Amino acid sequence: MRMSWKWLAVPCALVAVMTVPAGAVTAASTTVLPLHECRLGHPLRLASIIARCGELAVPEDRAAPGGASITLRFAVVPALNRSARAAPLFILAGGPGQSAIDLYVSFAGAFARTNRNHDIVLLDQRGTGRSSPIRCNYPDDWRQADDVTATIRRVTRECLAKYGDRVRQYTTTAALADLEDVRRALGLGAIDLYAVSYGTRLAELYMRRHPAALHAVILDGVTYPAQVVGLDTPLDGDRALGLIVERCAQTPECAAAYPQLQTELAALLREYGPGRRSITLADPQTGLPQAVEFNRLLLAAALRLLSYSASQAALLPTLIHQAALGNLAPLAAQSILTAGQIGDQLASGMQNSVICSEDAPRFDLSAAVRTRLARTYQGTDQLDAYAVICAAWPKGPVDSELRAPLASDIPTLLLSGEDDPVTPPADAELAQAGLTRSRHLVLPGEGHGQLATACVPRLIAAFLDGADARGLDAGCLSQHRPPPFFVGMTGPPP
Repeated sequence: MRMSWKWLAVPCALVAVMTVPAGAVTAASTTVLPLHECRLGHPLRLASIIARCGELAVPEDRAAPGGASITLRFAVVPALNRSARAAPLFILAGGPGQSAIDLYVSFAGAFARTNRNHDIVLLDQRGTGRSSPIRCNYPDDWRQADDVTATIRRVTRECLAKYGDRVRQYTTTAALADLEDVRRALGLGAIDLYAVSYGTRLAELYMRRHPAALHAVILDGVTYPAQVVGLDTPLDGDRALGLIVERCAQTPECAAAYPQLQTELAALLREYGPGRRSITLADPQTGLPQAVEFNRLLLAAALRLLSYSASQAALLPTLIHQAALGNLAPLAAQSILTAGQIGDQLASGMQNSVICSEDAPRFDLSAAVRTRLARTYQGTDQLDAYAVICAAWPKGPVDSELRAPLASDIPTLLLSGEDDPVTPPADAELAQAGLTRSRHLVLPGEGHGQLATACVPRLIAAFLDGADARGLDAGCLSQHRPPPFFVGMTGPPP
């Protein structure tokens, strides 16, 4: 679950480009949806992917099918084996607010084995990507006025003035109906699902409502049905950061280079609670000098952002040590670079619609909870921000089964990173409790999302082909180790 306002945002997928045919087919049509050839372009123009693109008009308000409609955009990447009859794989992206097309373009290599025998269907969930995106212009740097609450309230008000009350229609419940409409419009029978982060919430609801339409499901970075996003995030972040620091202490080279890492981290958190310092660094994207205030928000964002993947976490001991010595620029620059990558990639308005409708009504803002969260490095910032946003944001439909325990015999593979700062393995275990044909794989030292980690792409393809989670040979994971820690500014030990 990649919930955050922009300046505490987390890394997401890169931007893809898609062309679509003119003339939408309505969801009520009994004709199989026509598709046109298109290319999905890598944002850095490193490659392009041939696909078949289409669009489908659906009611914006599912309770008023005769009212206004929106257009869902999607693409199909055909299986390389044109005679294959395997179930098509639908990809459900995270966020909330990420585009499935963008996710695939960034990680197409990880799906290469699966794509040999499976068509891959990329539906941009309503409110994201090119499916009527709902975006707000929240600030994306740390040069804020001191009154962050006033900034959030103002931007939320401006966003609602732009989109109006219709934002209430962009919830998981509406996305569920969209997904089923697209499956039917493409004339498909049973399908497979790969869902990551927030996408696992949508996948779990689909498993409840349309079990006969599913052949196999992969849940990666798993949310559990009763989860209230935001309440546990600071605690999960502390847990992950603690595991990273402890892993450094247990690694001889890292421990030798940074014997006082825990003490240095604690000192930084104390200093930049109330403290702040103006620094100048080279802009990570332009190289030009940039004035930045290093403060509590920036430090918390850096620790959170760099905990999301093992490759970024490998930098943390060095960056923390340098910051403790007074050299704050490397930690700040890495954080700003990572945050900048998601500027246009999360549809923050759609994220508001999901969180404000499905999670905020369950927020516990009691003094006891706030005291507990205040002890974490993230504190109550995110919870407070969403309390402000959701006080104004219209609430949309929520399926009565959204929070129900998940009970299913659909073959399901669950994937977790041991050091995941937002959906730890314990969350997947809660989701797995009622899944009778499931298996949970936990990758040591890894963070959020295992799609491209080690031999996981091979395991995904094998599982989807055989639909047997318990019989899956996952022995290749025994050879996996997370990336080694940097022990200086030049890299890991030789």
